[in-house]
Amino acid sequence: MNALAARRRHPAAIAILIMLGLILTGALYAAVAPRPADAGTASADTVEMGRGLFLANCASCHGTNAEGLKLGDGDRVAGPTLVGVGKAAVDFQMGTGRMPMTVPGVQAPRMDEIKFTEKEISAIGDYIASLAPGPNVPSEEAVDPTKGDAARGGSLFRVNCAMCHNSAGAGGALTRGKYAPSLSGVIPRHIYEAMETGPQNMPVFSDRNLSATDKRDIIAFLKTVENQPSPGGMTLGSLGPVAEGLFAWVFALGLLVACAIWLGKKAA
Repeated sequence: MNALAARRRHPAAIAILIMLGLILTGALYAAVAPRPADAGTASADTVEMGRGLFLANCASCHGTNAEGLKLGDGDRVAGPTLVGVGKAAVDFQMGTGRMPMTVPGVQAPRMDEIKFTEKEISAIGDYIASLAPGPNVPSEEAVDPTKGDAARGGSLFRVNCAMCHNSAGAGGALTRGKYAPSLSGVIPRHIYEAMETGPQNMPVFSDRNLSATDKRDIIAFLKTVENQPSPGGMTLGSLGPVAEGLFAWVFALGLLVACAIWLGKKAA
């Protein structure tokens, strides 16, 4: 009994117990931790192809290991780190023509001309995803607007998005030359990816903030607004009372002034 008690009080006992606890905790976390939907499914050849494309087209701003790149000794950044952004961020930024940026600016605008094929974008995304886990490209079912609730999506959009993007998704101005872009004409997959990754000045809406069902409902609302007719006439960009007031002052008031001038000349 005394020998057993002596072994329990051995100086290394506490360290061994802590080490065993850490090993057990790590094993349990590895077993139950959530993984991206398609993590690890990309082939080594695809990842290597994506790395080559990345080094040729992206590394000058984002660094050779996608760790980001600073300009000089200051805080200015040529390109942020891409470690952990996931394949979804690559698909959104490159699929909308925002990346690679043509000229430096406060915000990367959406471009109609896409410089890479879908296969090349997917390969670069697989390479970035291989560096660290991150949001993956959503499935077609997850972004199908016909399976969403547009009415519920409208409520969610007005609470979470309308303060920047306008109640109809027409976009709006932000501070220091930045802006929330129009959501008209954006494909459902890119809308979902924007909510998942938070590009530019947009916050990230993870599944804790907006579930996958919530995101699909918002997409359904935006596509409903985009395709609905305007029985009242011109929408004026769906920008609300500002555009309507400007139209009234410029055209309606201008017409009244012109009539007053015409009547004055006629009376003379």
